[in-house]
Amino acid sequence: MTRVVVVDDHPIVLQGARRLLEDAGAEVRGAAGLPEGYRAILRHRPEVAVIDLAFPGRDLPGRDLAGLALIGRVRRRAPATRVLVFSMHADPAIVARALAAGAVGYVLKDAPAGDLVRAYEQVRAGRPYLDGRLATEVALLQADPRRSLLGTLSPRERRILALLAEGRGYAAIAEDLSVSYKTVTNACAALRQRLGVATLTELTHFAVRHVADLR
Repeated sequence: MTRVVVVDDHPIVLQGARRLLEDAGAEVRGAAGLPEGYRAILRHRPEVAVIDLAFPGRDLPGRDLAGLALIGRVRRRAPATRVLVFSMHADPAIVARALAAGAVGYVLKDAPAGDLVRAYEQVRAGRPYLDGRLATEVALLQADPRRSLLGTLSPRERRILALLAEGRGYAAIAEDLSVSYKTVTNACAALRQRLGVATLTELTHFAVRHVADLR
């Protein structure tokens, strides 16, 4: 029997996912939060971990993507555990970040119930899972022609983009880099021009989409 740990802080979702996976023959442990989920994965060493991304109040302000950090920790500490993301986030940039963090599959919470079971079976077998729409959107995202410009950026410019992707403002970036506020605003203006984006919001979205290439 395949061992599975489901990490989700919504009781109804946790109960529903557990029932579906148990009906598919899995031995399921549920965890309602990040620390509990991490401990359960290390304790039970499941073949599959089903992880939500949204845990309010953590990680990126307004994005609630703390599950991404959990994926990274699981990949480092329990490399034999395959991660399946079960999330409401359909943004291809977020999907790409989850895959870059080490997830093997990604299924949406608003998908038909059978999709979770199919995704679990694929991931359990070591095969990646994305539904057709998500796969197409992620592929188009990765084909962004501006991505090639990242290799021409200086280490400081790449660091600024990485901090923007984390939700940092100008003042926080200036403090992190030990430079002036004006230096950061000028650098962001130059980045907008080089990358062909008009606003700071668009520059931040670009940084989020390509954060894995900035590390």
